[in-house]
Amino acid sequence: MKDKINNIILQFPNASQENLINILQAIQYEFGYIPKEAIKAVSETLDLPQSKTYSIATFYNQFHFSPKGKYHIKVCNGTSCHIAGVSNILSELEKELETTVGKTTSDGIFSLEAVPCLGTCNLAPVIKINDKFYGKLSPSDIKDIIESYRNREEV
Repeated sequence: MKDKINNIILQFPNASQENLINILQAIQYEFGYIPKEAIKAVSETLDLPQSKTYSIATFYNQFHFSPKGKYHIKVCNGTSCHIAGVSNILSELEKELETTVGKTTSDGIFSLEAVPCLGTCNLAPVIKINDKFYGKLSPSDIKDIIESYRNREEV
């Protein structure tokens, strides 16, 4: 992992603090998240305290610090979804997955994230699993959706 991180950093010749976000994006693209080792390596390269690199990275919602599941579930928390009862959908997802928002299931198959908006208000309440949207949901829909993804893993 350390070699991959260093190779990514080397893609930014004469790297300076202005490159921090681009470097972090490249690292996340490679790993799917930003490993702790990357914060240290980037900080050393850019001559920044690790705390500063980490605080900048945590400021942006785009960065993740733990691996995401094979199936990453985004739950819309926009106004339309909120009014349409997305909190019940989220509760059912947490129950079915036996995890909470911001976490990955113990088998690494699912991760769950609440996002401000998915831009699909006409589908409220809506979730997105990887690149597929599921809308006009009720809590009773969740078990079948999750089972369909679990069944893919059994094949």
